[in-house]
Amino acid sequence: MDIKRYLEQKRDEVDRFLESVIPGAATPPTTLHESMRYSLFAGGKRVRPILAIASAEAVGATSKAILPVASSLELIHTYSLVHDDLPAMDNDDYRRGKPTNHKVYGDAMAILAGDALLTLAFELCSRSDLMDGLDPARQVQIVRELAYGSGNLGMVGGQVLDIQAENKDIDLATLQNIHKHKTGMLIRAAVRMGAITAGATSPQLDSLTKYAEDIGLAFQIADDVLNVTGTREELGKDANTDAKRGKKTYPTFYGVDGAKKMADECTQRAISRLSSFDAKADPLRELARYITSRKN
Repeated sequence: MDIKRYLEQKRDEVDRFLESVIPGAATPPTTLHESMRYSLFAGGKRVRPILAIASAEAVGATSKAILPVASSLELIHTYSLVHDDLPAMDNDDYRRGKPTNHKVYGDAMAILAGDALLTLAFELCSRSDLMDGLDPARQVQIVRELAYGSGNLGMVGGQVLDIQAENKDIDLATLQNIHKHKTGMLIRAAVRMGAITAGATSPQLDSLTKYAEDIGLAFQIADDVLNVTGTREELGKDANTDAKRGKKTYPTFYGVDGAKKMADECTQRAISRLSSFDAKADPLRELARYITSRKN
């Protein structure tokens, strides 16, 4: 299959849906909505929502509910980037090739825009009019997956561990725990939410969860490598920031080549988790390969 064409098609579908539910920049309070839209429509790859869509397709059932469910993940991801970039966190000047949100709108508005994106994600998943008749019990399960993957035991917990590890001589187990939560848990949520929306069986959900955990690690290793090898033009933000902040990464432990090899092993392991699925899971297989081959 042509993964580039698939990614473009699904990204367009997600963007069209987001455009239909995000208030326009002229909607009061106008500065808040300008700020939200500035970061949300800054050119993201939409990997997490696309993973949710591909997971639903692998199970086989189609439902209009998948677009709001998938799009909620992009709202969470964007809010996390807006907050990550703040002076109190990573203090970044650029994101996706543009000045970071707080550089344009100020710290307070960036915080509030992130808050609004976060809460809007849960609104999308809780709206019965967007769920295409989805069983309410399954809808509640989807909301719980989103909360678990993004909250104190998921992404936010990982961000805390990441901050606490700066300028410390952490071991590999600590690094793995940071990335399992900071990056991996929202990816895990994406795949599981897509599968649940499509009515996955318990064995299917177990296999897809293992797949998600493998690609979550591959994604973070690839990010660590890109932070060392990428350029600002490729990354859309400053390169080599991890070393400047005193963060240990996979290249710190394994070197760039060793880290790349480890990411490739994670990818192959992830693909093997899909052995019980037919060709409808090919987008997931290709997404696993894409994650380690991307340039940003």
